[in-house]
Amino acid sequence: MDYAQLGAFVTNVLFVTTLGWYLITNLQWYDYKIERVILKHHKPLWHVGYFLIPLIAYYAFYHFFWIFFYFALLPSMIVWHKKLDKKLVLTWRVKRFLILLVMLTLFQNFICTLKDVCEIYGVVMPLSVAFAGSWLMENYLFLAYKKQAKKKLDSMTSLHIIAITGSYGKTSMKNFMAQILSRQFRVYATPRSVNTIGGIIKDVNESLPDDTQIYICEAGARQPGDIYAIAQFLHPQTVVVGKVGPQHLEYFKSLDNIVRTKLELIHSDRLQRAFVYENVTDEPHEKVTFFGTELQHVNATLDGIDFDIVLGGETLHCHTEVLGGFQAININAAMVVAHSLGMDSKSIVNAVAALVPVEHRLEKLEAGGKIILDDGYNGNIDGMLEGIRLCSLHEGRKVIVTPGLIESTEVLNMQLIHAINDVFDVAIITSELNRTRFEQHLHVKHSIILKDKTLLTPTLARETAGGDIILFANDAPNFI
Repeated sequence: MDYAQLGAFVTNVLFVTTLGWYLITNLQWYDYKIERVILKHHKPLWHVGYFLIPLIAYYAFYHFFWIFFYFALLPSMIVWHKKLDKKLVLTWRVKRFLILLVMLTLFQNFICTLKDVCEIYGVVMPLSVAFAGSWLMENYLFLAYKKQAKKKLDSMTSLHIIAITGSYGKTSMKNFMAQILSRQFRVYATPRSVNTIGGIIKDVNESLPDDTQIYICEAGARQPGDIYAIAQFLHPQTVVVGKVGPQHLEYFKSLDNIVRTKLELIHSDRLQRAFVYENVTDEPHEKVTFFGTELQHVNATLDGIDFDIVLGGETLHCHTEVLGGFQAININAAMVVAHSLGMDSKSIVNAVAALVPVEHRLEKLEAGGKIILDDGYNGNIDGMLEGIRLCSLHEGRKVIVTPGLIESTEVLNMQLIHAINDVFDVAIITSELNRTRFEQHLHVKHSIILKDKTLLTPTLARETAGGDIILFANDAPNFI
């Protein structure tokens, strides 16, 4: 092998690995669904610049490609990666894919070199085979992990499983329920926003304590059947279906499809009770109890929520420092579940008073004389409008930081913009997705549309001051 051939060998390995890194990063963002990466990507021009053009250039200008790769593509890919706020997480799945890809590329290149049968080292073949091999491997491992998790659940004969779904509020409901029930039971809840069948299986295998009495899971979906799969894996005894709205319409196409998918959670062989929010459906079911009508006199301010609730025929007054009137519905669900599992009213009310807000969901912080409402993990219109209403109660200047609504409708985004216009002095827009709409209809005193989210910190330092209230309403990674 001469120096030219060695250079081509090394460049090919690095180039294939670079494309593989780009591919697996996008797959991780979109739940490892290649059809979503291709058809549903929010920035499809990235595919053109970072994948298609380099691939065409490799075959069209093979002998000079190294110049383009080392002086243009590789540096730009490094910059692209560094600017991502949601970088590739090196899970074992990612590591297996990258190892398989590099091994296939090296094997291909060694064979081509030894046999002297290739004029150009291939790129498409190792990428395609690595993707197919990874898909087969992960499906095999998924079934093995699922079997292992099912065996563990079956061995925990006294375990009571609560499964929660809805268009929004699942994570808050789960956390409130866990905090209340933990006063009487040994409770374990899925961490963060883990809500897919794969995430739940991993959680059961790796983190579910053997002495758990109540396991609380949230169930999410991107398509019909996703929640049914979770129901058939967990077979929960208690099911909660919270508020359902036009979230992820991009995937479900209609609100009816969303409702039907959420109600898949009721299909459990061990179902004892299902609590369904009052406006989800009016279809009766012998094991379904509708909730929401119990709430009375809800008063939500920047100091928390006061409300009355009818529980077991008794009217109880509750106060919590959790912010957001909509959270009363999530607390309502947690309270009726706790009551159904035998907790007394006094213990439930005391637990509600001690509730700790969930991170990034109307979490109130104070820094440098500024009040910060961190609602970054809330992406629904009801929650965002409530955050805006709370800001309107503040006497000082009001600042909102938002990308707008993601995976929603134009009508709801316009409703959001009108609400922002009515309340805020400064609006900082952090995504290009709704840029045109904001440019045309946003009429606050001062608006800033960021092309790069890395500019947010210096922008906030420059544009805000003590006495301001700052609402972080929703957050979108910069690939959106």
